[in-house]
Amino acid sequence: MYNKVLPSTGISLFWHFESVTPQKQMEIALIVLTILVIVATLTPLMRNTHWVVRGWDFPRLQIAAVSALLIISLMYVAQWSDSDYWFLVVAVGACFLYQLWWILPYTKFWKSEVQGTDNDNPAEHLSLITANVLMTNEEPEHLIKLVKEYKPDMLVTLETNKWWEKHLEVLEEDLPHTVKCPLENLYGMHLYSRFPLQDTELSYLVEDDVPSIHTCIELDCKASVRMHFLHPAPPSPSENEKSKERDAELVIVAKNVSKSDQPLVVTGDLNDVAWSKTTRLFRKISGLLDPRVGRGMFNTFHAKYKFLRWPLDHIFISDHFRLCRIERLPDIGSDHFPLYTELCYEGGQVDGEKGLEKDREDAALADDMAADEDVSYKEVPEPNE
Repeated sequence: MYNKVLPSTGISLFWHFESVTPQKQMEIALIVLTILVIVATLTPLMRNTHWVVRGWDFPRLQIAAVSALLIISLMYVAQWSDSDYWFLVVAVGACFLYQLWWILPYTKFWKSEVQGTDNDNPAEHLSLITANVLMTNEEPEHLIKLVKEYKPDMLVTLETNKWWEKHLEVLEEDLPHTVKCPLENLYGMHLYSRFPLQDTELSYLVEDDVPSIHTCIELDCKASVRMHFLHPAPPSPSENEKSKERDAELVIVAKNVSKSDQPLVVTGDLNDVAWSKTTRLFRKISGLLDPRVGRGMFNTFHAKYKFLRWPLDHIFISDHFRLCRIERLPDIGSDHFPLYTELCYEGGQVDGEKGLEKDREDAALADDMAADEDVSYKEVPEPNE
């Protein structure tokens, strides 16, 4: 027997656990879980930027999976005459379909947003590895081995400090053109490139201690490609309390690149999932394409927890490119997996490649996000424009 006295009322509640049948216990558990799924689904609908709200943008896949299991379980315990249980089945079913709507584009059931190609002309190819190394990770040999194996044209590393900079010097033999910004605050950034870098700028667009790299390269086929490497801070209890800083950085970059006709690549750890409202807004405003759409989620975080993974490391491209290959690389001792992407420049804009359409409400929301942090798209460097 469990005896609990409520301090505010002095009422004694007696729970006789031995009298509660396993069936009843399961019913109570399913009801509680149903309420949690509904709350987790509805919370991100709020416009609030606090991490407690925005954090529920991330586990949509996990919530969808729990919802599916919950539907089956509720149907198992429900009686056809019990309308209360069937109401719960319908409510959880609606949550499941809503979560599925967000994540379905990142499955093979969706039409690819970026066309594939078998073009094997190396002069028209551009390959990149994006790797958040985890600053406290002391196993650089894993990343070095992958770079030697995949031989990318460019490597961008995130969370790299002076220690990592020293250990990655061996890569400069093959990737001699570099931008180095070692920091001890988890926002260090290094760029290594086979191609010479043009009009390169290291910028702090929104926060004074969160850098980004902006540069231009010339492919072997003589095409100029404008590159932006980002790593905005996430909303979290240990970082920024709200997502305003991250959101502002993404929308001003999006608005800036939308005004360019150049071949473009934006990549990095955006500390946001591919299906969030902010990332979708970035795609709408920028006009850039996501090569993962129609191919898979390529969940790069968290490398250590198999059932808590989502896509945090991104690459967005203009419609001058087709996709040769995209791959999540093996564990390097970090909390992120590296992401490898190989693109092919098609000599002009590719017919049939179309991303998300923006409307007036999207444009107004982007302007509001930038205004909240008092930043402008005009502050984003425009290499080789």
